[in-house]
Amino acid sequence: MKKYDVTALGELLIDFTENGVSAQGNPIYEANPGGAPCNVLAMLTKLGRKTSFIGKVGQDIFGNRLKEILAEMGIDTSNLVMDEEVRTTLAFVETFPDGDRDFSFYRNPGADMMLREEEVQEGLLMDTTVFHFGTLSMTHEEVRRATKKAVETAKAAGAVISFDPNLREPLWESLEDARKQVAYGLSKCDFLKISDNEIQWFTGEEDYDAGIRKLKEQYDISLIVLSMGKAGSRAYYKDLRVEAAPFLQEHTIETTGAGDTFGACCLYYILQYGLEDLDEDKLREMLTFANAAASIITTRKGALRVMPEADEIRELINRM
Repeated sequence: MKKYDVTALGELLIDFTENGVSAQGNPIYEANPGGAPCNVLAMLTKLGRKTSFIGKVGQDIFGNRLKEILAEMGIDTSNLVMDEEVRTTLAFVETFPDGDRDFSFYRNPGADMMLREEEVQEGLLMDTTVFHFGTLSMTHEEVRRATKKAVETAKAAGAVISFDPNLREPLWESLEDARKQVAYGLSKCDFLKISDNEIQWFTGEEDYDAGIRKLKEQYDISLIVLSMGKAGSRAYYKDLRVEAAPFLQEHTIETTGAGDTFGACCLYYILQYGLEDLDEDKLREMLTFANAAASIITTRKGALRVMPEADEIRELINRM
């Protein structure tokens, strides 16, 4: 038995989310804790799993607050590094009428991209069942080396490697560079969570199934889940292709964290069932649970601190 169920490496930041308009007509922003890897850990912690985070924030108001929030939630922060020189990364989130969003990052540099290879604790990685990462920790050379060290260490220790590209185009010097790092992640992972627009971008295929076939031909990935927003989700496992309908909400306000919530719930099922002997029923149960959880998070501002409880997710499934 490993000490941690899931360890994630990557960005921990503040999402400034629109929350009304002032008397002068100016937008009001709420400072929500965020960052995809920690959103994943927050959902898993809510589901009773033991989690740990590897990353860096600034030794500033926001960084200290983020560390407190993770500790308060039960996410291990023993490898959260505090940078005395570089400030905590900030993201301003613009929400569109349909709940979708766009990001403006203040990260040139930001503390999350300053994590160094020697700051990654190997012992922690050797004591985790699943290691999860994305590509925001691969946009710059130093943090890229830290990420790859973590991947290689965890993989050598027998951890399941989980990867979510989570492409944010403005943070890359070029999309060709992004493509190389996504390819690295695909070459190392056992579980892939990918979105509809990411599969189209990476493979050049408009048809999702054709894009997944391309990935499966090139990479040895045990389980691929595809999130399709309002169209639901699919799982591809061996020769199986399983689809689950979405849970559409009347009161959706934004989609921030929905993909992270979805991916975390899939990891929850992987921890329960493993990757060796999944079947159609288990995959459909996984997707249904993950779709329901992601649907709930779209009705809330932010994600990390407002993840749904398991009973709340099951209640929505039973009601629909």
